[in-house]
Amino acid sequence: MKGIILAGGSGTRLHPLTLVLSKQLMPVYDKPMIYYPLSTLMWSGINEILIISTPKDLPIFKELLGDGEKYGCKFQYAEQESPNGLAEAFLIAEEFIDKEKVALILGDNIFYGTGLSTLLQQNNNPDGGIIYAYHVHDPQRYGVVEFDKNGKVVSIEEKPQKPKSNYVVPGIYFYDNSVVEKAKKIKPSERGELEITDINKAFLREDKLKVTVLDKGTAWLDTGTFNSLMQASQFVQLIEQRQGLKIGSIEEAAFKMGYINKRQFKDLIKPLLKSGYGKQLMRLLD
Repeated sequence: MKGIILAGGSGTRLHPLTLVLSKQLMPVYDKPMIYYPLSTLMWSGINEILIISTPKDLPIFKELLGDGEKYGCKFQYAEQESPNGLAEAFLIAEEFIDKEKVALILGDNIFYGTGLSTLLQQNNNPDGGIIYAYHVHDPQRYGVVEFDKNGKVVSIEEKPQKPKSNYVVPGIYFYDNSVVEKAKKIKPSERGELEITDINKAFLREDKLKVTVLDKGTAWLDTGTFNSLMQASQFVQLIEQRQGLKIGSIEEAAFKMGYINKRQFKDLIKPLLKSGYGKQLMRLLD
């Protein structure tokens, strides 16, 4: 399976912070924001990843991450000239996806929880589409999932004024190869965007959409506003300092998933020792 990180957009809700720097390059405590979705894909068992961003920001992502070889991965890059919707990612990535299945994750989404890696790995071979549902207090900001009394999904609506439930779709999606053809068939919404909700509706009509409710022990953070960006940093700081564990470390994911060996891991974290970031990772070798 291949993976896509959509890290475009203009980040207007974070101006002036993002006037000259991509939102996905902003720090979330001790690492760039893009490390979190990237590590999520790596923990899912995916190490061939396409990063989509704006023409202005793409060179910085390339400088930060390179070709992925030192992480035991293959990173490629593609441009999204303007924010035309999440589903456009599959059109941009058609050649990259080829005949494989694909996961899409948003570049400003952070996931954390016990057993999350196992859950993601169980879902990385979909026949149709696999998405998640997460309980929030403000569902009108997201794609909303409606369940019947038996827990079966009956509808998905994009940013409804009157949500039919408090369950929303967080920014990670697993699809089989038919997603590319589905993306070609959808029309722009009233917002002028190709909506990921329309992709999910297409799978739902075919009865090929699986929706898994994430439990209360899973944290999903959307870092698109000043408050949520600060809260995400505080959350990561608290967990890392209390437990002595890293959240969103691509170096740890590469090592523990077996993409790199012990010697390669040591070489990777050596330049990170002085900041303290590498010292925590060094404990993994004990």
